[in-house]
Amino acid sequence: MGEPEAGSEFAIGAAAAAGPMADAQYILPNDIGVSSLDCREAFRLLSPTERLYAHHLSRASWYGGLAVLLQTSPEAPYIYALLSRIFRAQDPDELRQHALAEGLTEEEYQAFLVYAAGVYSNMGNYKSFGDTKFVPNLPKEKLERVILGSKAAQQHLEEVRGLWQTCAELMFSLESRLRHLGLGKEGITTYFSGNCTIEDAKLAQNFLDSQNLSAYNTRLFKEVRQDGKPHYEVRLASVLSTEPTLDSEMASKLKSYEYQGSHFWVTRGDYAPILQKVVEHLEKAKTYAANSHQEQMLAQYIESFTQGSIEAHKRGSRFWIQDKGPIVESYIGFIESYRDPFGSRGEFEGFVAIVNKAMSAKFEWLVTSAEQLLKELPWPPAFEKDKFLTPDFTSLDVLTFAGSGIPAGINIPNYDDLRQTEGFKNVSLGNVLAVAYATQREKLTFLEENDKDLYIRWKGPSFDVQVGLHELLGHGSGKLFVQDEKGAFNFDPETVINPETGEQIQSWYRSGETWDSKFSTIASSYEECRAESVGLYLCLNPQVLEIFGFEGADAEDVVYVNWLNMVRAGLLALEFYTPEASSWRQAHMQARFVILRVLLEAGEGLVTVTPTTGSDGRPDARVRLDRSKIRSVGKPALERFLQRLQPPRKSQEHSEEPASREDEGIPTGKGFSHGSQAKA
Repeated sequence: MGEPEAGSEFAIGAAAAAGPMADAQYILPNDIGVSSLDCREAFRLLSPTERLYAHHLSRASWYGGLAVLLQTSPEAPYIYALLSRIFRAQDPDELRQHALAEGLTEEEYQAFLVYAAGVYSNMGNYKSFGDTKFVPNLPKEKLERVILGSKAAQQHLEEVRGLWQTCAELMFSLESRLRHLGLGKEGITTYFSGNCTIEDAKLAQNFLDSQNLSAYNTRLFKEVRQDGKPHYEVRLASVLSTEPTLDSEMASKLKSYEYQGSHFWVTRGDYAPILQKVVEHLEKAKTYAANSHQEQMLAQYIESFTQGSIEAHKRGSRFWIQDKGPIVESYIGFIESYRDPFGSRGEFEGFVAIVNKAMSAKFEWLVTSAEQLLKELPWPPAFEKDKFLTPDFTSLDVLTFAGSGIPAGINIPNYDDLRQTEGFKNVSLGNVLAVAYATQREKLTFLEENDKDLYIRWKGPSFDVQVGLHELLGHGSGKLFVQDEKGAFNFDPETVINPETGEQIQSWYRSGETWDSKFSTIASSYEECRAESVGLYLCLNPQVLEIFGFEGADAEDVVYVNWLNMVRAGLLALEFYTPEASSWRQAHMQARFVILRVLLEAGEGLVTVTPTTGSDGRPDARVRLDRSKIRSVGKPALERFLQRLQPPRKSQEHSEEPASREDEGIPTGKGFSHGSQAKA
């Protein structure tokens, strides 16, 4: 699972920077920052062979990242293609002269560049963090003059005009359904055809489970034919199409099915031209692999993308887990399910990074302490794995990250069965964190003045601690109770007791079921909430603070700022809540809001949120954390919360139908005022 920064300073949505064209939350302001991820020194230290290995993995990642456009919105691929043609034919300074001659102001041309940067950064025209649409902050007719008068249009007029006519209306449209990603009437998605509803998604998931097919590399398309029955196409991502092949693993799945009165047809070939390029560069990367684990890993990835097989990707992931401490680290495929409105389909992601040895040494120490630290978590030993599978945990400098956004840390693979039996890897992306540390005092919202300097000083170090604990002991903890296809259990159903109910475990995972498929729309939020809570809880441990080099007053400041950052992030999270649909658009932010609610409900003045008026005369708020009560009030509150989260996550909640959010112990935020959006 990817981990963005808690309480990131989002310039998107800043009202002061917005122009008159649309509501501020749908515009990227002209003063938005652009950050450079420095990896020059790390790349310089690679051998020639390692550089070529990194190069071809990077090319594979970039080509695969184009699939994200097709996973975002109908117009995103056309917008990307249009922008690429314009900037390949003409550099920005030359294009600027043309734009000014066409009557644009400097601010309008800057807005066009910012929009283009936003499309490239998010791989589409919806924000990767929050899933909100953004539109150009200049009149459409002015942008049309720039595009149709550009050098690209002079060279290929019909092609450029065709792209513009295809995407122009949707590029600017803020029709209510198009403002956010979502399913059915709740938003736009290209993981499903536009006529699909949540009921269709549930039916399709049940069908996939019945055939032991993963949803990770699929899209769903629905057609209602003359017989009145819905016909569904489940389309797998692959180079090969549906023609007969010698591939027995997937060929047997590619057929028609009747399921619960509906017709399903499993096909493949989605993103085929893109995945062909991915495969070509993975083949070239194999030539420069450092060991047999990397060679076999790449061979399985190639088979996965060629045949459309998630099982092959799992096999590749096994070899990836076994490749301990590589100098060049990478992972590629349909990975995170955050942006599928149903929570089961993976967005394509590929990264290449280089080990930062100094910070990795601290994480290695944390790993060696993990088994002892797991005992500190407030649930019975039966709810932990029989043996902790020691993972790699390294700090990496990102060379390439293709996808809709770059996280600060990652815990993968996301396959539940592999994580339970084979293990996983954790990575902290050091040059991403270095950028995240940079906080301007004047942009620090919601904090008391006397907290700001301390926050700026310790935000970075405290986040190192939180990311480490979140990934290793948050996502890395816990046992999934499973009954395999032969009926065997990985736990004793006669003796394992749910500590909250005092009763035997009533339900568990069956063969083929996964966390994402059972919990779908709330799976990511629930798991991120658990991981964030584990990080806050264990950062109070002196041993953890010592590992990261903090003692005495410095250690106490790190703890305070880590908790303060989380409660502030809970308030910032409201920017990612859609009141009209009563839904959250970002899993991490829903999780952080829940944690804020838990700490507010702990009472005794631990956390207070006070309405106030800002210097601009608009409503504002201040959040205050009483540091003297973190251990006496905050820790017991988190302990109780984790005791409610953990056993249900691992067992009871995994019945045939998930319980409601209230039953899961996750506050929904009902009754909390959502009158205005939190501004970052």
